[in-house]
Amino acid sequence: MQLAAPGSPLVAIERPDPVPGPGQIRVRVSACGVCRTDLHLVDGELPAPKAGVIPGHEVVGRIDAIGAGVEGWSIGQRVGIPWLGSTCGTCPYCVADRENLCDRPSFTGYTRDGGYASAVIADARYVFALGDRGDDAEIAPLLCAGLIGWRALVATGERRRIGLYGFGAAAHIVAQVAAWQGREVAAFTRPADFATQRFARSLGAVWAGGSDERPPEPLDAAILFAPVGALVPAALAAVRKGGRVVCAGIHMSDLPSFPYRLLWEERELVSVANLTRRDGREFLAIAPRVGLMTKTTRYPLREANRALEDLRAGRFEGAAVLVP
Repeated sequence: MQLAAPGSPLVAIERPDPVPGPGQIRVRVSACGVCRTDLHLVDGELPAPKAGVIPGHEVVGRIDAIGAGVEGWSIGQRVGIPWLGSTCGTCPYCVADRENLCDRPSFTGYTRDGGYASAVIADARYVFALGDRGDDAEIAPLLCAGLIGWRALVATGERRRIGLYGFGAAAHIVAQVAAWQGREVAAFTRPADFATQRFARSLGAVWAGGSDERPPEPLDAAILFAPVGALVPAALAAVRKGGRVVCAGIHMSDLPSFPYRLLWEERELVSVANLTRRDGREFLAIAPRVGLMTKTTRYPLREANRALEDLRAGRFEGAAVLVP
């Protein structure tokens, strides 16, 4: 499913399987999660995508071809392909172990073809071994919703009472991790979305309400998954002195002006960007211990446009997954 031009629906195309070059592997896709970043890409909200790109960066599949010089991987091995497709390894950020901020990166399903396909090429250094346990479609959301959610949760530090604004694919995973860590989770949904609020409570949230509400107690930190700039001052108003608000999305509508008093008293407003391979290794190691449950709605690959529209409208709980 190809993005012929930003702002237009994806189109189904047929072409030969790609051939892996040196340092690359080809993965036969069994499942690919549908991420809100894909929606931003299709809507033209992300700059300079690869021309005619194939979206998708929550890819699960098995290696079926290996390029020259690749070591440590074998045919038939199950792997996950994340958003971070490659980095330069030499810029100041890579040298400082901050490869998520690389000056010359590539991103799966954005600047290189992704997993809305039956097969995809990946740099062998940037994929994750997944083992053979678990369902492919249930694992797929971990490759971005889980990873960026983990990075955002780590960014809250040791703060105990955490608010999650936007209870979609990422939040429904992060809520379980935070509860397993012994934290208290407050979930914020679209106003009057009582079904999603019940869903959040079933996953360990101690409180759930609309994003227009205030929690019963001040938060220690908040994570914004909803790409709504107007929620930034709302989250700042909900955190206590010294609290931190983490913006976890790749795109957000413009922030409105807000009074300085919301930021005063050493509150912090930060963002997280992309991920590192270390994030992936840490999170995928901890996920089995948490006993994560991912709720998925599955769509045939050719119904990718319907999956994206259902994501936009909030028609499902948890995550959407395309199955070739």
